[in-house]
Amino acid sequence: MKLENRIALVTGGASGIGRATAIALAAEGAKVVVSDVDITGGEETAHLLTEAGHEAIFIPCDVTRSIQVESMVRRTISTYGRLDCAVNNAGVGGDMTPTDLREEATWDMVLGVNLKGVWLSMKYELAPMLDQSYGSIVNVSSAAGLVGFRYASAYSASKHGVIGLTRSAALEYARKKIRVNAVCPGFTETPMVAEMTTTNPKMVEATINAIPMRRLGTPEEIAQAILWLCSDDSSFVTGHAMAVDGGTVVA
Repeated sequence: MKLENRIALVTGGASGIGRATAIALAAEGAKVVVSDVDITGGEETAHLLTEAGHEAIFIPCDVTRSIQVESMVRRTISTYGRLDCAVNNAGVGGDMTPTDLREEATWDMVLGVNLKGVWLSMKYELAPMLDQSYGSIVNVSSAAGLVGFRYASAYSASKHGVIGLTRSAALEYARKKIRVNAVCPGFTETPMVAEMTTTNPKMVEATINAIPMRRLGTPEEIAQAILWLCSDDSSFVTGHAMAVDGGTVVA
């Protein structure tokens, strides 16, 4: 098993990519801490893991609140004694609005969760990794963090920011045996994308036509990329922003 006896933390683990990632990491032997603001969904993910014979706990956390993030990591350490892998996946989409019409409150909310939330998570995850001189962090960015995304300026800006944060941290900790990478999913079959396409049905066809492979990705496909970056199979990879998008950003 690639992650036998490793301790992994997954934020935004209540559904979608987060849930699929928690399942994939557990299947490879990790003990998984699931975290989310969605208590029902998060507890359900942890239950799915324990029902399958894996070890897992759920910790509710709003990643925009430093006191909650610090508590999440502290409880992880008090429960399992270490933290080997962290997947910072918690994120929001915001609405589809032209830049000049975007509300300041929406901008603050999207940047707060998607960028500040990743930074806060890393801030507290890095401490135990530094103590043990080992760790792998995977931040979930987006294809919209690699290219522009019409009517989603806040989302795209936040995801570009995640990549900059990832690369900077990768340089800072490269000699300390801590790797920091990002995955950049394209349109994936998640509740966030479903909500977006439901409010704009014409977007479904346009989205699929913009993907060279002519289909949406699945959460499980993104999870496998995250698993690889968490594992020692990617031991010489750091500071990388991996597109998992059916070829969208190179089209």
